[in-house]
Amino acid sequence: MDFAFDARTEELRARLLAFMDEHVYPAEEVAHEQRQRLSSPWENPPVVEELKAEARRQGLWNLFLPDAEYGAGLTNLQYAPLAEITGRSPQLAPTATNCAAPDTGNMEVLAQFGDERQKKQWLEPLLAGEIRSAFAMTEPEVASSDATNITTHIRREGDEYVISGRKWYISGAMHPDCTIFIVMGKTDPDGPDIRRQQSMVLVPRDTPGVTVKRAMQVFGYEDHYHGGHAEVVFDEARVPVSNLIGEEGGGFAIAQARLGPGRIHHCMRLIGMAERAIELMCRRAVSREAFGKTLAQQGVVQNWIADARVAVEQLRLLVLKTAWMMDTVGNRGAHTEIQAIKIATPRTVVGILDRAIQLHGAGGVSQDFPLAELYAGARTLMLADGPDEVHQRSLARREIKKYL
Repeated sequence: MDFAFDARTEELRARLLAFMDEHVYPAEEVAHEQRQRLSSPWENPPVVEELKAEARRQGLWNLFLPDAEYGAGLTNLQYAPLAEITGRSPQLAPTATNCAAPDTGNMEVLAQFGDERQKKQWLEPLLAGEIRSAFAMTEPEVASSDATNITTHIRREGDEYVISGRKWYISGAMHPDCTIFIVMGKTDPDGPDIRRQQSMVLVPRDTPGVTVKRAMQVFGYEDHYHGGHAEVVFDEARVPVSNLIGEEGGGFAIAQARLGPGRIHHCMRLIGMAERAIELMCRRAVSREAFGKTLAQQGVVQNWIADARVAVEQLRLLVLKTAWMMDTVGNRGAHTEIQAIKIATPRTVVGILDRAIQLHGAGGVSQDFPLAELYAGARTLMLADGPDEVHQRSLARREIKKYL
């Protein structure tokens, strides 16, 4: 395995780092101030649209899509260091480059499984950053960590599907530009194969029977930049049968295909969040004094910073190995590694952010630094795309199987 960045990756890294320094970091405070004056908290501050236009002008757009027909045509190994850079400003940089979840996963689904009409109607405007989307799978009434539990019902009546169910924490659904949902539900709830009971359908937001009820908070944050996380009710919502993605019974397989890249993208950005935390720790440590010494001279602070650096270097190698395996043996062949990074990365980054908050004292939990919001996002990723315990269970069973 050679993890040296190739020429194209190095060139894109240089451009993206400059974009972050020149445009993204200065826009963080501007975006916060502009948001206070918006008529709706879910609208993008004007500076976000300016960032999007600049990123597109510089060719820093749709970097996540490996299919050159739709995106930059980068491998996972090429994209990994770029996603890490955007993770340093997770509220602005992914959106600015059109590489923000859940749109990324939805675009991957449409590119891989959508028909030509679906691509024309929904994928093309998503690629252009003209609309936003949401992925509706998680439900409040069941343990959605086991996707076979979902209860949303999709029944066929003639040339239509009728969808009924309640979803929550549907990311992006509060954004005014969110015009399409990918909804996972059961078309064959009594089928003998529990992994063939589910299907995915495209449901426009303005479909009668679709109600976006409320925004769900995450540790008190509403995550405005990503369009929030909504509770959504589908009450006999009707869509044409042609809105089916793939085939009936293919929903579970599509979800697995979608979540594999999503998990590694999250872990890439988490490493960027950890790097931002280390930078803030070091700047704070050299600028503050307590008990006659700078914080940087205190042994416990030195230990925190050293441990954080070691942990990040370990995580980066594991994520790069996973990216390389996904490129060479496919997502199925990299299953163990994908689960390993999904377990290790959020919990490790949460620990680093916790130390960074501690080092900043009261400032660490305030709105004057990004640490509290970064912590909330990192802690949530111990649940999103499958709780840690689900991945541990699967990974342990695969290891034990070798000895049976």
